[in-house]
Amino acid sequence: MRKTKAEAFATRSAILDAAEHLFQARGVSGTSLQDIAAAAGVTRGAVYWHFKDKGDLFNAMMARVCLPMETAALAASDTSPPLDALRAHLRGILERVAADAQVRRVFQIFTQKVEYVDEMATVRERHLQMRRDHLAVLARLLRAAQRRGDIVPAPPARQLAIGLHALVDGLIQNWMLDPAGFALRAVGGKAVEAHLAGLSLPALPAGPGSGRSRPPVDGAR
Repeated sequence: MRKTKAEAFATRSAILDAAEHLFQARGVSGTSLQDIAAAAGVTRGAVYWHFKDKGDLFNAMMARVCLPMETAALAASDTSPPLDALRAHLRGILERVAADAQVRRVFQIFTQKVEYVDEMATVRERHLQMRRDHLAVLARLLRAAQRRGDIVPAPPARQLAIGLHALVDGLIQNWMLDPAGFALRAVGGKAVEAHLAGLSLPALPAGPGSGRSRPPVDGAR
């Protein structure tokens, strides 16, 4: 008997839900399609009807969730001052990971539970592309802050972006290893603020004749 579209969608969703939980618990290489079929309450044939192999299933699982750092493009279009946009973006990443169980689960699978071999080799490129895109947005906001004289003019924005990305990524990775160890939103938010404060230039006295000026930022890259 031919399934309706709604039934097919429900079966597909059940398979993806089962895959998420098994990948997180056992790792991707330690989970077979038969394991996923059994957990979803379907046949292995049903899994192959929806997905050609484990790599295809994994990519479909990823497509259901917009990972925190994949929302980076939103920060680039923010009309607020660049440091405010940067701060809001980084806090938003920590908030999404802490508050959304599915985002957290898929992010953990993507970063900790998959080996970049065989049919999963394309996942490495997606990971690298996400990192490149996020670094580009961070660098753009940092460069804009340098041009405004809000942060130090050196090192170049690209180098500052690498450090900031590593800070946030490291906070998330360490928190996922031991969620009871610290509060991601509170502690992570303070760490981000401390990092940005270290980049900020002191406020200049108002009015002419103060004898102080901002360092030139023409060389910021």
